[in-house]
Amino acid sequence: MNLFTDLRALVIDSLTAMAAEGALPAGLDHAAVTVEPPRDPAHGDMATNAAMVLARPAGLKPRDIAKMLAPRLMADPRVDLAEVAGPGFLNLRLAPSVWQGVVGRVLAEGAGFGRSGMGQGARVNVEYVSANPTGPLHVGHTRGAVFGDALANLLAYSGHEVTREYYINDGGAQVDVLARSVYLRYLEAHGQQVAFEDGTYPGDYLIEVGQALKDKVGDAYLGQPEEVWLTEVRDFATDRMMDLIRADLAALGVTMDVFFSEKSLYGTGRIEAAIETLKARGLIYVGVLEPPKGKMPEDWEPREQTLFRSTEHGDDVDRPIMKSDGAWTYFAPDIAYHFDKISRGFDALIDVFGADHGGYVKRMKAAVSALSDGRVPLDIKLTQLVKLYQNGEPFKMSKRAGTFVTLRDVVKQVGPDVTRFVMLTRKNDAPLDFDFAKVLEQSKDNPVFYVQYANARVCSVLRKAAEAGIASDDATLTAADLTKLGHAAEIAVAKKLAEWPRLVEIAARTHEPHRVAFYLYELASEFHALWNRGNDLPALRFLQEGDAATSQAKIALARAVSVVISAGLGILGVTPVEEMR
Repeated sequence: MNLFTDLRALVIDSLTAMAAEGALPAGLDHAAVTVEPPRDPAHGDMATNAAMVLARPAGLKPRDIAKMLAPRLMADPRVDLAEVAGPGFLNLRLAPSVWQGVVGRVLAEGAGFGRSGMGQGARVNVEYVSANPTGPLHVGHTRGAVFGDALANLLAYSGHEVTREYYINDGGAQVDVLARSVYLRYLEAHGQQVAFEDGTYPGDYLIEVGQALKDKVGDAYLGQPEEVWLTEVRDFATDRMMDLIRADLAALGVTMDVFFSEKSLYGTGRIEAAIETLKARGLIYVGVLEPPKGKMPEDWEPREQTLFRSTEHGDDVDRPIMKSDGAWTYFAPDIAYHFDKISRGFDALIDVFGADHGGYVKRMKAAVSALSDGRVPLDIKLTQLVKLYQNGEPFKMSKRAGTFVTLRDVVKQVGPDVTRFVMLTRKNDAPLDFDFAKVLEQSKDNPVFYVQYANARVCSVLRKAAEAGIASDDATLTAADLTKLGHAAEIAVAKKLAEWPRLVEIAARTHEPHRVAFYLYELASEFHALWNRGNDLPALRFLQEGDAATSQAKIALARAVSVVISAGLGILGVTPVEEMR
């Protein structure tokens, strides 16, 4: 059920009837006609732009169309009033029975309320986290993990077939550095004194890896040159780091469907196949790039390179795919990886990158556009930095990690539910301040607490109803006389519930799961406002002594709030609480 979609259908049907009667020209395109909440709630419950967008093609004044449309809409029992406003907008006020009916629909549909078929089963690959396998996940990865996971949940909730994927960057020089760092810990495990030079990983998390390597190979690598042990230690260390990363993700409640190894692209012809595909389309050539704009790097010199003609697909400059020594650039395996995703039959690709990958957006989109002939869209979401505080003071680094605060540090401090919700209280491309004290604060200013408290209050109402002997199962509440919900504060809660299906579709279409967190806070605010009004007006309390029928109607409204909050928290990957402690 999407009430806004239902009312838009009423508007379109009325316009079609007007055309059939000759009041409007035939064949008008209704695609731009919308029904949305008005900017100012005082103007009504919904507003349509139908007269505004059809005026020019119809050759009529917007207000004239609006005046013809208004009485047709008011003929529907759902519409109490249709008022022409400004140059030709129509503001609609709906009958109370519409909002009361929303409560019944929520309870009748239960967890299915708000679920959408808009995705039509489209196959979407969401790649997120994809951290180098060189250590534990840090707080920046945490935000990307939460955002990507919530987005995947949101898309699945809205009718998409979603694959959650992690790209293991195990093909570059950083895994050689990891191997050398583990080898130093291996020497330590044998009692040797070592020094960690710049460029190695000094974190304590590698101590146990070095010990594990000793347990596996004994002294076989002692005194041996790098060429003897590098490959084996690299593979061993990468596997151990991925075990650590999987455990980090599990602590946050994140489970991947696919872990894809970059290394699997090398020596298998898969990079060459992707580049050949581009070459066959005339997009690979040997040339000399123009000097970079701005301050000239000291080491820059014009030289012939093998280039991808990415400017033909929206990039600013063409991009090198092969170095002068014949080795692939970092871009080449990324092209091959996305070619693999396209070849797996996905209808759309989403990459979640850290803020430091902003320069990669246009070239990657160009590559996917070229490889798929524009058939497969790629959306790249950048997650901005997270600043950690404790009571307003910067949070100190983790000794175990060496140089950064780990995901485990955050989860250990506040738990996975709080971590996930707070990470979604800002849009992904906005910086986020995370204060460990404030996110545990029990106040309206803490959205995690405020939403969870609303659900806990509903659960307390249900417990008290049971103690009073009032039947409050969903089947009974669905059949309750909801016409007893007539106060403006009750209708306000029902109106907010009605927005949920529309909100889901907008958030899914824009790939913005933070909208769900914002909505849940607004719904909780309406519910708490109703609860507090009951302190002054006994008639608004959820349990009405001696009046089971009225109590059940009011409990139905509260239960509907819990249903939607639980669904929204489920998308965010947060467990709703039944009691605050």
